[in-house]
Amino acid sequence: MNRPLRLATAALTASAALLLSSCGSGDDAKDSDKIAGAEQGGERQKSKAPSEPARQADRPKIELPSDLTYAFEWKKTGDKAKDAVLADREQAIQTVDMAIADKDPAEKAMRFYHQEEAAAQAQKYVEAYVKAKARTTGAYRYYAATVTADGGSAALTYCEDQSKVYDKYLKKNSIDKSPATKNSYVLYAAELRKNDAGVWVTTKLNATRGSDTCQP
Repeated sequence: MNRPLRLATAALTASAALLLSSCGSGDDAKDSDKIAGAEQGGERQKSKAPSEPARQADRPKIELPSDLTYAFEWKKTGDKAKDAVLADREQAIQTVDMAIADKDPAEKAMRFYHQEEAAAQAQKYVEAYVKAKARTTGAYRYYAATVTADGGSAALTYCEDQSKVYDKYLKKNSIDKSPATKNSYVLYAAELRKNDAGVWVTTKLNATRGSDTCQP
């Protein structure tokens, strides 16, 4: 695989060594500590506020490196619960990159939006990035979302486009711009639960890399 795996993909259940093997094979990816990871410094940008239905809780502020952007190309459904699920999943995705940038596997914002299996996966993923002294840079795109919500439980599937996301290695201050492949497109299946604060937290997340469903 020539792209770093995003938070809580199926590979997040694997070891850090497997995550390392998923990165690009360019000249800048030959050090033993390579993988996508964290970098301090640089201007940061605040993420967009969650959608109106998901504002009841005292949510953490999310700040990200200015060279990381996200396009969430899913429209509001008109259903209050479903829109809240989508909004909270957007925040959850970004908190992982915040944890990587802060070099903090126990990042409070990340823990705010992840529990159970997903929380353990996220922490393991961030730890691997921090150890590698690297992170991702570029533009993520999310699309083709399908969401169902029943009481306090929800299921969400969506696609992620990693074709314009690259590994940035801090040791050499270099970026591995390996070309995109079929594996740059990932199908996610998430399980979420509404907690006592009204937040839809991710509890489980699996992925299919190279899924035909997500190909351009």
